[in-house]
Amino acid sequence: MKFELTEMHWLDRHQPLTLAELAELSGLPATELWDLVENGVLTPLDPTAATQNFGAECLAVARTAARLRADFELNPAGLTLALTLLDRVRELEAQLRSVHARLPRPHR
Repeated sequence: MKFELTEMHWLDRHQPLTLAELAELSGLPATELWDLVENGVLTPLDPTAATQNFGAECLAVARTAARLRADFELNPAGLTLALTLLDRVRELEAQLRSVHARLPRPHR
């Protein structure tokens, strides 16, 4: 029987993460995270601040980016494209659920 240990971190969605924390928790180097910021995939809480901080939702995006990079050996441009397309798919699925919710239900 094989056991796998997993490290967990509890995040407060209102507690900002620094770029270094985001890198540590996501597994992506800060340089690659910064590429995602420059390409508009990750958005700092205050883009004009001297020190960039990120919301907890950026961690989910960064971890997805790390998995995509590892699984498909994507370069920064490929990561940006894949993450942008995944985000668009989520938006379209949400719109579709909204439309379905407004449709009349057939009576049985």
